[in-house]
Amino acid sequence: MKFHKLKYIVPIVLTFILAACATQKEVNQKQINKKVLVFSKTAGFRHKSIPTGISTLKEMAERKQWQIDFTEDASLFNDVNLQQYQTIVFLNTTGDVLNRTEEKAFENYIRNGGGYLGIHAATDTEYDWPFYAEMIGAQFASHPKQQTVTLIKNKDCKHPATDHLPDSFNKFDEWYNFKKPVAKHANILLSLDESSYTGKRMGAEHPIAWYHTYEGGRVFYTGMGHTDKIYTDPDFITHIEKGIDWTLGNIEVEIPEKGISMLDTKLSNWDIWMGIPHTSVKNLEAPKFDNVMKKEGIPLGLHNDPKQVYSVIEENGEPVLKITGEIYGGLTSKDEFQNYHFSAQFKWGEKKWEPRLKTKRDSGIIYHAKGPHGAFWKTWMSCLEFQVQEGDCGDFFPLGTLKGDTPADSKTNSKGKTYHVYNPKSKTYFTGSVSKSELHEKPNGEWNTIEIYCLGDESIHLVNGHVVNRVKNARQKINGKMIPVTKGKIQIQSEAAEVYYKDIVITPIKKFPKKYDKL
Repeated sequence: MKFHKLKYIVPIVLTFILAACATQKEVNQKQINKKVLVFSKTAGFRHKSIPTGISTLKEMAERKQWQIDFTEDASLFNDVNLQQYQTIVFLNTTGDVLNRTEEKAFENYIRNGGGYLGIHAATDTEYDWPFYAEMIGAQFASHPKQQTVTLIKNKDCKHPATDHLPDSFNKFDEWYNFKKPVAKHANILLSLDESSYTGKRMGAEHPIAWYHTYEGGRVFYTGMGHTDKIYTDPDFITHIEKGIDWTLGNIEVEIPEKGISMLDTKLSNWDIWMGIPHTSVKNLEAPKFDNVMKKEGIPLGLHNDPKQVYSVIEENGEPVLKITGEIYGGLTSKDEFQNYHFSAQFKWGEKKWEPRLKTKRDSGIIYHAKGPHGAFWKTWMSCLEFQVQEGDCGDFFPLGTLKGDTPADSKTNSKGKTYHVYNPKSKTYFTGSVSKSELHEKPNGEWNTIEIYCLGDESIHLVNGHVVNRVKNARQKINGKMIPVTKGKIQIQSEAAEVYYKDIVITPIKKFPKKYDKL
C-alpha cells in the first residue's frame, strides 16, 4: 500500500515543483527582458570616473541579467528607439546634451512610463530645459573639496535602495550644493550632515539622494558617483542596483505591515496640484476661466495653492484634512501603491462653489493614478475613481487613458438615457462608468467610512462597510497597446464642494478578505 501511495504522490510533487520552477522562470524572464540605456555624453566637465562607472554597470547588468546598451550618441533619443528601453541612466552627463527634438522624445518616454536614474553630475545637465529640471528635482550649484561626510538615512522610507544602509554612515566622494532646495515632490532617501564637513551651503536640510514618480515615469537620483573608488564600494553598488531595479518596476517601496497613516499637519505624504481657477474666485492674481474644463485653461500647477484649498485642521485632538473646494485640484500621494487597502472617513461641509453651485456636492478618491498631472480637465491624472458625491458615493469612473470592467445591469432613466448599475451576479461586464449597487451614505454632516481594496488589476469599493462596486481588468492605453494596471498614485479631489477627511490609512494586502472575495 505504501508503494502505491508513493506512486501517486511522486507525480503530484513533481507537478508542483515544475509549476514552481515555471513560475520562477517566468518572473526571471520578465527581469531579463528589461532593457537599460546608459547615456554618458558630456558638454561640460567630463568625469574621469565614467569608464569605471560603465564597467560597474556592465558587470551589474550581467549579474542581474538585464540587457544594457551604452552610448553618447544623442540621436538615439527618438520616439521609436526609446520604446525598447525600460530605464535610462544618465551617468555623469554634463551641460546641454540633447537638442529640442531629442528632449521631446525623452519627455514622451517618461510620460509613457519610462524609468530614469541620474548619477552625480546628472544634476549638472540641461539647465535650460524646465521639464528636466523639475523631473530630476535639483540643479548643481557648487561643491567643496572631496572629503568624507556623514550621511543620514530617512528611516521612515522603506526603499530597497537604502534598506541595506545603517541610519547614519560615512563616505568619501564629491558632494554637491544645489541652486535651490530639492523639489517638494521628491521623496528624500539620504541627506548630508552639514556639521560633518566643510563647504556646506544648503542648511539644515541637504538631501543627496531621492526618488519620485514624475508624469508617469519613475525617477531616481543619487549625488554619489564622482570618484573611481566609489564604483567599487559595495554600499554604493547596491544603492544604484536597487535604484535601477526600482525604476524598472522589478521591486517596490514596501508598505509597512502596520500600514501608513497618510495624514499629518504638513501633508508630508502628498503633493498638491491645482487646476484651472473659475472666474468667480476672488483675491487671486492668476488667469481665470468660465469653463474650468476647457483645454485652453491654465492650471495653477504643482505646489501652487495660494487659496489654501488643501489644509489640515485639528478636530477633537486629531488631524483633519479640510478641502474648501474653491478651485479644482488633486491632493496627490508622493508614492505609488500596489496591493493595498485604503480607508478613510469623510463628511460634507456647507460651502459650494462655481461651477457647481446648483448641483450635488462632489469630490472623489482617485486611485491607480498614472501619467502626468492634469491629463483630465488639466486637473487630475488618468485614473480609476471612487466617486464621492451626494447620493452617489461608491460609483466607479475611469478617467483619461485608464479603463476597467464591472459586472453590471443596464437600466434606463426617465429621460431615456441608459446607465449601468453594479450587480455582482451579472454575467455582463461593462467598460465605463458604473453606479453603485445601493446607497449607504449617511446624512450630510455625519462621518462616512469609505474603503478601496486593490489587488492586482482588481478593486472593490465599500461605503460604510457595504460593497457597492467592483472593478476588474484595470488597464491603460500606452503607445497604442493596453497595459494592465496594478499600481498607481492616489489623489483626493477638490471639486467645488467643501469636504473633510480623516483617518486616511493604507495597509498592505496579499488577498481580498474572504467575505468580499466571492462577491
